[in-house]
Amino acid sequence: MTAFEYAPAPESRGIVDLRPSYGLFIGGEFVEGHGTPFKSISPATEEVLAEVAEADEADVDKAVAAARRAYDKVWGRMPGRERAKYLYRIARIIQERGRELAVLESLDNGKPIKETRDVDIPTVAAHFFYYAGWADKLEYAGYGSTPLGVAGQVIPWNFPLLMLAWKIAPALACGNTVVLKPAETTPLTALLFAEICQQADLPAGVVNIVTGAGDTGRALVAHPGVDKVAFTGSTEVGKAIARTVAGTDKKVTLELGGKAANIVFDDAPLDQAIEGIVNGIFFNQGHVCCAGSRLLVQESVAEEVLTRLKRRMSTLRLGDPLDKNTDIGAINSAEQLAKIKELSQIGEDEGAERWSPACELPSTGFWFPPTLFTGVSQAHRIAREEIFGPVLSVLTFRTPSEAVEKANNTPFGLSAGVWTDKGSRILHMANALRAGVVWANTFNKFDPTSPFGGYKESGYGREGGRHGLGAYLKGAE
Repeated sequence: MTAFEYAPAPESRGIVDLRPSYGLFIGGEFVEGHGTPFKSISPATEEVLAEVAEADEADVDKAVAAARRAYDKVWGRMPGRERAKYLYRIARIIQERGRELAVLESLDNGKPIKETRDVDIPTVAAHFFYYAGWADKLEYAGYGSTPLGVAGQVIPWNFPLLMLAWKIAPALACGNTVVLKPAETTPLTALLFAEICQQADLPAGVVNIVTGAGDTGRALVAHPGVDKVAFTGSTEVGKAIARTVAGTDKKVTLELGGKAANIVFDDAPLDQAIEGIVNGIFFNQGHVCCAGSRLLVQESVAEEVLTRLKRRMSTLRLGDPLDKNTDIGAINSAEQLAKIKELSQIGEDEGAERWSPACELPSTGFWFPPTLFTGVSQAHRIAREEIFGPVLSVLTFRTPSEAVEKANNTPFGLSAGVWTDKGSRILHMANALRAGVVWANTFNKFDPTSPFGGYKESGYGREGGRHGLGAYLKGAE
């Protein structure tokens, strides 16, 4: 994808000790599941990495019962300063085993090793460190200090270990116990995290991992012994979860899809903006709920921005996720690749102009080149629907009010980016945009001290920061 030749710089797979098969993690031990085992494969090579147990309703029931026992007898009674010790211990082990976790995440997910190594795993450890600090200070958070009980958590495949940390760390800090279901295409780092819980001597049943597909998740969400449901994933599934828990006293947080606008004004620092645009949509192959998938450019600089953007896209390197040179890895699954291809073809059929840099795709695995659509209108499906891949739609605007109108003309409201030299304009846009997170002259910046969440069909509730504690304490109800 570039005029330069790069010598391969592969990270070693030898640091990961993959088991041929994995069971469920219930009550502090790995146990067999009663469902039909499934295979976890590498998206880059389609090789089978391991066979994983599937949890049926009986297994979910056992996991919830184990979590309830741990809550009633141990964790819910433990002083915050003691819970903090376990969270600190987990955080340190994550750091110590960071290389192993990064390699396994890249193998199982398909994302580049430089992202798992430099972004995902350090941020995972940071979340556990951060919430360990809150465990004995909950009375200062403003939500009380009474935990909810058992939390049922369902996470997606785009940031498997990071989404686990977002959910488990605040839940444990507040005194709750957890039953977590990872995505069926990316269960391996969650199961390695279960080993870390054993290594940290976490009391049995405080964290339970049940693997499986949609039926397993539905059984967990609907279980009467679950006091709190936390979900990150598609809007469609989020709506189904909301219907399931309606009429119950379960507390719910939903972090769902997005179609974020990345807005570039004519006074923006363009070199910086181009990097922000690329990071906003091509980071993690565009498998990001808050990806800047709609680029809104002021007309007076649109031509220059597109010229620079195409030049920059031509330098991106697609290939082996374990190669440290790789910028864009594999699409997570054949199913997701088919969706990206379908919506991209619809974009062409609707009259948008498609462009990708010269790119040789590997012959095995699931791959899609970085793609740009111009001539896009608000009516195009590629401007309205979440593609969840490395596909960017470009629209133009003349005035700030038009930019706000176009940015807000979506059922989603998870994030947005604003690029301008004027601080007053940044404040105006931040107040006018209906998005849970608005980045100024940057994009995709995350910190455990900062809350994250959306509006409208992007869900409700906040994760991260002090606000993230409220989702797991009775005083916030």
